[in-house]
Amino acid sequence: MDGTNNTIAGWVLAGAATALGLSIVSGKYYHAGSPEAPEEPGFFVEGGGSDGGAEVAAVDIGTLMAAADADAGAKVFAKCTSCHSIEKGGANGIGPNLYGVMGKGHGAVAGFAYSEAISGISEPWGFENMSAWLKSPRRYADGTKMTFAGLGNDEDRANVIAYLNQNSDSPLPLPAPAAPAAEGEEGEAAAEGEEPAAEGEGEAAAEAAPEAEAEAAAES
Repeated sequence: MDGTNNTIAGWVLAGAATALGLSIVSGKYYHAGSPEAPEEPGFFVEGGGSDGGAEVAAVDIGTLMAAADADAGAKVFAKCTSCHSIEKGGANGIGPNLYGVMGKGHGAVAGFAYSEAISGISEPWGFENMSAWLKSPRRYADGTKMTFAGLGNDEDRANVIAYLNQNSDSPLPLPAPAAPAAEGEEGEAAAEGEEPAAEGEGEAAAEAAPEAEAEAAAES
C-alpha cells in the first residue's frame, strides 16, 4: 500500500509541476499581465469613433460659405460632370444643366424630366437646402432619381456651392455667418451662478459678527 500511495503522490506532484511550468511558459509567450499595443493598428472603421455615436454639431452655413473656395469646388464638381453640365446653355445629361441653379426653383430646368420628389418642392435653391441636398440627396428628397451618395465633408459642400453660385448671371449674396456663442451670455450665466453663493456668504458673515463681538467682549 505504501508503494502505491507513494506512486500516486509522485504522479500528483509531477502533474502539478508540469501545470506550473506550462503556466509560466505561456505567460512569458503571451505577455500575460502586461498587454502590449500591436506594432501596426488594425483597420479603422470610419464613423466608429469612441464617442459612443455622439452627434457632431452642425456648422453654420454662413460660416462655411465665408471660407468657401469656388476653385476648390470646381475640382470637387469634376466628379459630377458625368451627369451634369454647368456651362451656360449646356445640354441636360443624366442630370439637368446646373448653370444658374442657385436661386432657381426645384425642377426649373426646361426639358429635364425631374422626379416628383424634386419637382414637388416649391422653394428655390438656396445655400441651406443645397447643402442638405448635396449632403444626402435621398434624405433630402426621398424618391429622387439621383443616385449620388452625397458629400459628407462640410468644406467640400461649401466649395461646390460656391462654384455653383459663381456659375450664374446673378450669383446670390452669401449668407451672413451666425454670431458666435455670446460671451456676454456665458458671463451672465456665470454671474447668476455666483449670486447665490455671495448671498450665502453675506448671511454667514452677518451671523458670525455678533458671536465675534461677544467673544471679544468676554475676553476684555
